[in-house]
Amino acid sequence: MPKVEDFINIGFDKHQKGNFEDAEMAYQEALKIDCENPEIYNLLGVLKLQQNEVDTAIEWIEKAIKINPCEYFYETLFQAYIRQSNFSAITGLESFILKTFPKNFSLLFNLALAFKNLKQNKKAISFYDKALKIDPTSYQAWFNIAHLYSIENQGKNAVSALKICKKLKPEDRETDYFLSIALMRTKDYDKGLKFFEARLCKETAIALQNKTYPNLAAMDKLWKGENIKNKTIFVYYEAGFGDVIMFSRYLPLLKKKCKKIIFYPQKQLVPLFQENPLGIDEIVEGFIPEQMMNFDTHTPLLSLPYLLGLKGKNVFESSEGYLKANKKLAEEYKERFFNNEDFKIGIKWQGNTYYDKDRVIPTEAFFPLLETEGTKFYSFQTFEGSEALETISKKYDITDIGSTLLDFGQTAAALANLDLVICNDTSLAHLAGAMGIPCLMILPYEVNWRWHEDLSKCDWYNSVKIFRQKSIGNWDGVFEEVKNFLISSLK
Repeated sequence: MPKVEDFINIGFDKHQKGNFEDAEMAYQEALKIDCENPEIYNLLGVLKLQQNEVDTAIEWIEKAIKINPCEYFYETLFQAYIRQSNFSAITGLESFILKTFPKNFSLLFNLALAFKNLKQNKKAISFYDKALKIDPTSYQAWFNIAHLYSIENQGKNAVSALKICKKLKPEDRETDYFLSIALMRTKDYDKGLKFFEARLCKETAIALQNKTYPNLAAMDKLWKGENIKNKTIFVYYEAGFGDVIMFSRYLPLLKKKCKKIIFYPQKQLVPLFQENPLGIDEIVEGFIPEQMMNFDTHTPLLSLPYLLGLKGKNVFESSEGYLKANKKLAEEYKERFFNNEDFKIGIKWQGNTYYDKDRVIPTEAFFPLLETEGTKFYSFQTFEGSEALETISKKYDITDIGSTLLDFGQTAAALANLDLVICNDTSLAHLAGAMGIPCLMILPYEVNWRWHEDLSKCDWYNSVKIFRQKSIGNWDGVFEEVKNFLISSLK
């Protein structure tokens, strides 16, 4: 007569081979013999988890735990909760785990992961720290805690954690990239820019140009910082509009080192750079066949500060208001929208949500500002997010500028008529800063690396003042600060 172990072994063999139906049948036969065997219940839970039947998996695992509350079964349960994104269920077991299994790395790691996903960063850091005391070789734990350190403005700790990650994975490009971000967040650009060369958008930009110009933009023609005094260099965009506006400050420095610059920005930025050459000799507005192009070397734009060998504060240097609007177009915008004596304020609440949704500001958060006497507000929201303007328009007098903006030349012309810009972390803040227009930039709790840890000033743009959430998701608090600052500025 078959024993329970025989059915378990048969089920386990089928399970490993991916024959889930026969494995479940074998486990069920084993249960008929021994319905108090927790291992069988756990195996059924693992089986259902692999079939993505998470609720059923949890039911089986909980039966195993009821019979034998061992750490292995809790590890399986936590995996099921993570698959379910039920992080509160994990954190609810915090006291029990600390009391019963205080040395179990997996359970402590997953508690940290749960707190991280619930945005309880300090609790998450404490549990990653506990887990790392048990296994200091865990790359993922060091990587995760580094990210949390960055969010919590503990830059030096983030750098230290990522340096350990690099020792654990010396050739990992992702580690190099995030180490660069951590270093630059602490303003260590001397080291950070070198590691920043590992960024994925650089690789994508180079690959795209290599495909378009396989002979001219070959890898062996990539500029590595050598002397190009008598050569033509092709510089092309990468990342978003704000990045291109910010890093275009280096083009005049590049011009001093080469004979000619051919620059390829995004289509929407072309009119802006046609108005502001910045040492550019030729602007590529779209596809040009390779036989009609002529350059000696090439580089993506964001590599310029590294290739130019910029150190320390020189990374931030640029002429005040290095971008300007077309005067005629600015005057046309003035006559059409801005010909009044009010204090004119442009606002924007949303950028590209493909990369980051935390930077999106709910339009209701602007309502207290719109009640400020002596002001006139203009919406610079374009495309995605512009539908939210209707919410504001129902209560307040606000002029829609965004629907008239098709490119950044037009945006610059409209901005030139403003007294102030109030917006989220988006390309509008970069353009206002590059034009020297006063701007209040409102940041979420998790701040992008370029704004650094000391938010009392903006290192990149003198005209930009930074405001940051004091707690995750709390827009009311930061907007109260903005309103107080606005009122004091108007006195």
